[in-house]
Amino acid sequence: MPAKISRITTQQKSKQRYNIYFVEGDGDKYAFSVDEAILVEFGLRKGLELDEATIDLLIRKDTIQKSYLLAINYLSFRMRTRQEIYDYLVKKEVEPEHIIIIIDRLTKEGLINDKQFAEAFTLTRINTTSKGPLLVKRELIEKGVAPSIAEEAVTLYNYDTQFEKAMKWVNKKIGSSKKESFNKKIEQLRIILVQKGFTSDVIGEVLLSVVDEKDNAAEWESLVYQGEKLVRKHSAKKSGYELKMKVKEGLYRKGFQIDLINKFIDEEIEAGF
Repeated sequence: MPAKISRITTQQKSKQRYNIYFVEGDGDKYAFSVDEAILVEFGLRKGLELDEATIDLLIRKDTIQKSYLLAINYLSFRMRTRQEIYDYLVKKEVEPEHIIIIIDRLTKEGLINDKQFAEAFTLTRINTTSKGPLLVKRELIEKGVAPSIAEEAVTLYNYDTQFEKAMKWVNKKIGSSKKESFNKKIEQLRIILVQKGFTSDVIGEVLLSVVDEKDNAAEWESLVYQGEKLVRKHSAKKSGYELKMKVKEGLYRKGFQIDLINKFIDEEIEAGF
């Protein structure tokens, strides 16, 4: 038997939600509540009769609408990928079939667009971080962006931009530690640039530029510092030839060039350091 709507009231805590009451005897009783969008879609009003199938449909549509609004709120903070929305709704225990409906709706409304997300994400990383394109691509894929979309997005990160960013970072770091050999600094920088996701051609060109500007005086200062440390470390137990070999081995392992090592051995150890 159809139920007749006796009255519709606005909820106190949410002005976009409405309580539906059905006629019962000489009075009425609360039946269910719906979002304003559902109220308008179905033209709910006082005196309207609803059969059981329509009531079930209203409740189902309202449940989906509430989950849709959860997704809208989640999107209000920043752009999200399709996968991020899916994972969020799963966490909120939304029915799997409802998630599909919500994501399709958000996609049609242009509120989910992985291509636009990937492009915006890439530009943000370029402007605010020292990360290279390979790392940015990996981050996009981890967020659920398809590899082909991620690959296309990071083309925004062109060679010149990479080189400028990597060069700026290297120049900042190359002088931060003056007590390591130049070769060791270069190798450490290479490893970090790889970790940061810069391409091999950019890394090679940047480090080649740094090599061309090598400060020989600073390199000698670093070698003397490391050499004196090695002498102090080994001189208690070794002397003469054994001490020289131990220091030479240590300096070589630290990346110093053999001609500078021999100069240190000749000038410092044999001179009676």
